[in-house]
Amino acid sequence: MSGKERQKQLAREHYERQMQRRVERETKTKRNAIIGTSVAVVVVVGGVIAATTLLGSSDTTATASPDPAASPAASPAASDAGAQPTAFDPASGTCGYVADTAGGPSKDVGMPPAKVDTTPNKMTLKTNRGDIVIQVSAEKTPCTVNSFAFLAKKKYFDGSKCHRLGSAAFPMLQCGDPLAKADGKSQTDGQGGPGYRFVNENLEGAKYTRGVVAMANSGADTNGSQFFIVFGDTQLPPNYTPFGTVTKGLEIIDKVNKAGVITPGPDGTGAPKETVQIEDVTMSGKS
Repeated sequence: MSGKERQKQLAREHYERQMQRRVERETKTKRNAIIGTSVAVVVVVGGVIAATTLLGSSDTTATASPDPAASPAASPAASDAGAQPTAFDPASGTCGYVADTAGGPSKDVGMPPAKVDTTPNKMTLKTNRGDIVIQVSAEKTPCTVNSFAFLAKKKYFDGSKCHRLGSAAFPMLQCGDPLAKADGKSQTDGQGGPGYRFVNENLEGAKYTRGVVAMANSGADTNGSQFFIVFGDTQLPPNYTPFGTVTKGLEIIDKVNKAGVITPGPDGTGAPKETVQIEDVTMSGKS
C-alpha cells in the first residue's frame, strides 16, 4: 500500500470513528429525563434553571415486535422504516402508533390496538406508599389514554420505580421507565420505553400546575411510557401532553419530595431517597 493510500485509509477510519461516537452520543442523550437533553431550560420565577430531558431518550426504545393480540391495523405502520405516528381519527376511532426505531432499551409488550378505548376515565397507580388516583381524559387525549390502558393490561408498569424527582424550582416526579433502577447510580434511568411511540395531544394552552400529569418526551411525537406528576406549579412550555389530574394521593409525593434526592444532578433532580415503586396500574370507566 502506497503512502497516499495509507493516508486515505487512516482518514476514512478516523471519519468512521467520529461518526460512531456521534451516533453513540445522540443515542445516549436523546431521552434521559424530562425536558430537552442538553440545552433545554425551564423558565422559573426569578431565573432560569437547566434541565436534562423530560422523558427518555433515543435510547428509550428498540424496534417493537408487535404482539399478535394487538390490532393488526397498528402492525404495518410499525414495520415501515421512518413511519410517523398519526393523530386520533374521529371517523375511524383509531390512533396511529409506530415502532420506535431509535435503538434504546425497551420492555416489549407489543403494539397498542389502533382502535381507541374511550371508556377509561380514571387511572390508579398502586404504589408501595399508597394509591395515587388520576382523572384522565380520553376525549382530549385518546391516543395517550388508550396507550396507558394497553400497558396497564399488559402489567407493563408493575414493579417499576419512579426514577426522577425534581426540586422546588422543578417540582415533578417522573415515572414509567420499567428498566429504571432509581438508585442514584444508574446512567440509563429515563431511557427505557415500550418499543413504540405516538403523537402529542392536548397541547394548546397546556399548563403544568400542581396535580397535572403529563407525558415526558424527547421531542415532538416521541411519547412512550414515561410520564411526570407535577406537585407544584411549573413554567414549562406546552410541549408535553397533559392527560390527567391527580385527585387522590398527591400528599404521597409531597412526603417523598421532603426526603429529597440521592444524588442531585446539575438541575437539582435525581432519584428520590424514598423509593416510589409502582406495584400495579389499573384503568377504569364511569361505571
